[in-house]
Amino acid sequence: MDKKTKSILFKQLEAKAKELIATENDMDKVYQGIVEMLDKSIPYYDWTGFYMIKGGELVLGHYVGSPTDHVKIQIGQGICGQAAERKETFVVDDVTKESNYLACSFETASEIVVPIIKGTEVLGEIDIDSHTPAAFDESDKSLLEAIAAMLAERL
Repeated sequence: MDKKTKSILFKQLEAKAKELIATENDMDKVYQGIVEMLDKSIPYYDWTGFYMIKGGELVLGHYVGSPTDHVKIQIGQGICGQAAERKETFVVDDVTKESNYLACSFETASEIVVPIIKGTEVLGEIDIDSHTPAAFDESDKSLLEAIAAMLAERL
């Protein structure tokens, strides 16, 4: 996908996410709608999901992709746990180079994790895995951070 096409698509996806978050009363439908929209629209998003903070740990919520054994992740553990602990987006170009990576799938080559933060509190995160090495760039980060910010406002 060329840069111009990607830019147009990502603006459309951000607008669709904004509309869904603003108009849908059922948060389960919001989360499911977002993961399905991202999965169907972006070919290199091979696992798309939400982990939400419950009882002091990350708990798998809505997702699209292969089942994972990682339904609960401790804060600080793995890429997801580190993103929650540090309250920052993590982009991993090659998961095999990360000593703390928790493999959801042996096919995963790269990952992006974006925390959903309200004030100073992490409420959850958006986690995307790709079978493509170095799949995520600044435009993916911007799109997912915008969606996370919209969700934080709503929660």
